[in-house]
Amino acid sequence: MGPADVRFNYTRIASLIEPGSTVLDLGCGDGELLDLLRRERNTKGRGVEIGEEEIRACIRKGISVFQGDLDEGLIEYSSGSYDYVILNETLQALKDPVQIIREMVRVGRRAIVNFPNFGYIVNRLQLLLRGRMPQNNELPYSWHDTPNIHFCTRRDFTALCNELGIRILETVDLRRSRRVAPWSANLTATECCFVLAGSETRRSV
Repeated sequence: MGPADVRFNYTRIASLIEPGSTVLDLGCGDGELLDLLRRERNTKGRGVEIGEEEIRACIRKGISVFQGDLDEGLIEYSSGSYDYVILNETLQALKDPVQIIREMVRVGRRAIVNFPNFGYIVNRLQLLLRGRMPQNNELPYSWHDTPNIHFCTRRDFTALCNELGIRILETVDLRRSRRVAPWSANLTATECCFVLAGSETRRSV
């Protein structure tokens, strides 16, 4: 996934967030998304990041950032303390994705989760015809050096939310930065973005 795609995704995520909201960005990297949200949506944000170089980049941008390992959970954050909690392109690299999803809908009024769709047709065909793990623009790593440890399809994620009693409020399914229809997304989307809420959170009117 190239820089242009990432910037498009950031813009798409920004469109899902109400102006003036509080935001917690998990695995925030260099703080580019939080900086965009601050400028364009007037949000008050904080990032969680483990990499020291990325943390220094956040500080240079004036972004509030906490050094932490997402696999240890969000125990230091109280329930409902943020309007939105974001997990962008990080779900598949976590040891316990279920724990972090539960924590996100606890800490945030809304949760936004964005991840690559392993069910994309090109991935399926590469595995079927070549008999090898997919490697392409969306999944650029070889099986032995990939940071991704939990691959899932759009349908897998939807089933997990149902099992956990987490409500799906909105979905955005993209194929190389262009939106695709939800009915075909499990096959045609390269990445999927879900807006979630806990079972006790009511949809705003």
